Amino acid sequence: MTTLTGATDTLTRNALAVLQPGFIGTTAPDWLLRRLGEGLVSVGLFGRNITSPAQLAALTAQLRGAHPEVLVAVDEEGGDVTRLEARAGSSFPGNLALGAVDDTDLTRAVARELGRRLAECGVNLDWAPSADVNSNPDNPVIGVRSFGDAPDLVARHTAAWVEGLQSAGVAACTKHFPGHGDTAVDSHHALPRIDVDLATLAERELVPFRAAIAAGSKCVMSAHILLPALDPAFPGTLSPAVLTGLLRAPESEGGLGFQGLIVTDGMEMRAVAATYGIERGSVLAIAAGADAICVGGGLADEDTVLRLRDALVKAVVDGELPEERLADAADRVRALARWTAEASARGAGAVPPAPEIGLAAARRALRITGAEGYTPPDESPYVAAFAPVANIAVGDETPWGLAAELEGFYPDTATGSWSREQAEAAGTAALVERVLGEAADRRIVAVVRDVHRHPWMADALHALLVARPDTVVVEMGLPQAPPSGALHIATHGAARVCGRAAAEVIAGRATDG
Repeated sequence: MTTLTGATDTLTRNALAVLQPGFIGTTAPDWLLRRLGEGLVSVGLFGRNITSPAQLAALTAQLRGAHPEVLVAVDEEGGDVTRLEARAGSSFPGNLALGAVDDTDLTRAVARELGRRLAECGVNLDWAPSADVNSNPDNPVIGVRSFGDAPDLVARHTAAWVEGLQSAGVAACTKHFPGHGDTAVDSHHALPRIDVDLATLAERELVPFRAAIAAGSKCVMSAHILLPALDPAFPGTLSPAVLTGLLRAPESEGGLGFQGLIVTDGMEMRAVAATYGIERGSVLAIAAGADAICVGGGLADEDTVLRLRDALVKAVVDGELPEERLADAADRVRALARWTAEASARGAGAVPPAPEIGLAAARRALRITGAEGYTPPDESPYVAAFAPVANIAVGDETPWGLAAELEGFYPDTATGSWSREQAEAAGTAALVERVLGEAADRRIVAVVRDVHRHPWMADALHALLVARPDTVVVEMGLPQAPPSGALHIATHGAARVCGRAAAEVIAGRATDG
């Protein structure tokens, strides 16, 4: 192991302990196993690392062979953001669907089953749930990942989700503190800014986080957002005022009194990396009060781990980062690792399976307009999917839509996917003519996501409905626009089970869940 002059073995082990890196491949590379033996405690998994439950279980067993108490983290929200089922679509609806049902027992049961499946595969830390209040319906990064736009609703479902997940022995990581719901910028691309006063923050953004902490959330993830009312200089992840002065400070001093693990959002996201770089950003984050550095969504190699380790060691040696702060952060990571190991030893993951709970929840989340007088198609329909650019948190590989689910009822279902680029290149009228030509005399099912945010999509849908009033419309994002079409189905998310539930209605095979 290379070390800087003045560094001790304890210091370098602590620097490794606070990192949560990713890697490439479906088996652990030698360098990762070696670093787990040198002090690394956590590993982050992404869709690229997972092909099946059996493969994932083998991978986590391999990691535990190098470190028995390793924290294996994954970004598994259910709904649109899934890593367990990145290639097939999730078996669980996301937060917006659960918020639409507004049954906390259901939310708790869904999170428990999701946690059971994670634990069965050896994953013990979930970077979820999203506790953001989606107060800005034009938010490009949260949307259906939020339980809704009402703080109290988001709070009670966040608490239920945390309780359900952790009852299965998997640590919850409530995000994105202090709240990413009122942003119009995706922090993967740039630094969002929320200009609200402290009173609004307390009455809106912080309400779900207080509930999560009261429910025992083991972790909280920081957001790369600038809140001038708290800190005009640094984004939340790098701000002592946000992490230490607000999240960690006792309630008697106006804080939230959180004593668990504070994890950063991905440090390679441009909201931080473009200004500070990942090394400087990581030092500032630990100094501000973060305990673990999430990195590896894009940067996933040994060089990244060593660069961050050495930057933290150098900051301590140079007197920029107190050694006690780094040691405290490392101890918090190890404490969580012990909790997950003890939970596993108690058999916390051995909860009764509930394999159909996700589909049942998706069915209950549907909101249907125009069902009276609706007649299912006699022949296979044509699905016109108007596709916006994928949210980076979702990923390009995760499928969405209805065609695959409708094929279970109509094997000859045809489909076409239409983008903004096509609409702008051809013009709305020409695009709709192409849709009508492909559909011919089939019933058209138009699938949209957040149609209120995309003028090109709204224009195309309107023109299509003028030409074919019998079109079925399925909104798989935020249902902000007024219902339209002969039949309108709002699914509150684009998970596979949401598509299945909508397909059942279209085919006249709907059940009570």
